[in-house]
Amino acid sequence: MFRRLLLVILAIGVLGTGSELLLLGHIEDFEQWIPLILLAASLITMGIWVTRRRRWSLRAFQVTMVLFVLAGPVGIWHHYESNVEFELEMTPTMSGFKLFSEAMTGAMPALAPGAMTQLGLLGLLYAFRHPALRPMAATGEGEQP
Repeated sequence: MFRRLLLVILAIGVLGTGSELLLLGHIEDFEQWIPLILLAASLITMGIWVTRRRRWSLRAFQVTMVLFVLAGPVGIWHHYESNVEFELEMTPTMSGFKLFSEAMTGAMPALAPGAMTQLGLLGLLYAFRHPALRPMAATGEGEQP
């Protein structure tokens, strides 16, 4: 029951995050498509896992969640760097804590991509020590119904 609840919460988070990115027009260049592609991939791997219940499908889901975890810090860095670039165009002499502060509160929400990491960790928690990953003595395949 707990695992199912985690998966439902994850699906809601993925759908909400994807909707928000689309509504914000987060589609201007390839880098902005990366979280949308990952979100779509997670829905696909979740769907395959829920319908097939095979070890490989859970592993594919886990790989997607690891990519979510990695995408968070990359996105944070990208947002921060974009904000720094913008601030330096506006005020070329800005530096130090003032530049950091302005970049963190700039037009691109610097910490927003951290939501990808949170979703990825939630998905990995769902799969943590999942019974489908234990090898079965009778078949050796580790498949669970």
